[in-house]
Amino acid sequence: MTQYNLKNNQLKLSVKKSPFIIRYLLFLIAFMTFTLPILGMIGSVVTGNGFDFGFLIGIGLFSLLAFYLFRIALWNTYGEEIILFSKNEIIYEANYGWFRDAKKTIENQNINYDFSKVGYEEDNEAVLILNNGKEAIECAVKMKQVQIEELILILSTKN
Repeated sequence: MTQYNLKNNQLKLSVKKSPFIIRYLLFLIAFMTFTLPILGMIGSVVTGNGFDFGFLIGIGLFSLLAFYLFRIALWNTYGEEIILFSKNEIIYEANYGWFRDAKKTIENQNINYDFSKVGYEEDNEAVLILNNGKEAIECAVKMKQVQIEELILILSTKN
């Protein structure tokens, strides 16, 4: 199964889904990280111990952690990268399923397609790199090195 889909001028790189139990645990921990501090504050107020400003700091910090874990869970479930090729520019965007990251744009001149090995050596995985000499886009989707080499060949002949 290929993790890329190239149609017209749009390349989609899909994340290989993590095992269900890992994704379930990530969503559960993110939910608990967000709700438990809020429930602790409510419990403290209800039992008569009062409200403390530290609760707000704790809720804020744990909410940031929960958001980060939620992003990781979404990426491992729905994650994909979308690369649009136009005549003058290349637009990169990471899609988490429920929201998208900021777009990154580079000029579409003298593009060099390359890969960078990631992970354990025996896994033979790499990420795609698009470089125009001034700026570069390094994708986050790990794919088998054979697939990336095949994709680079297709992209090189297309442009």
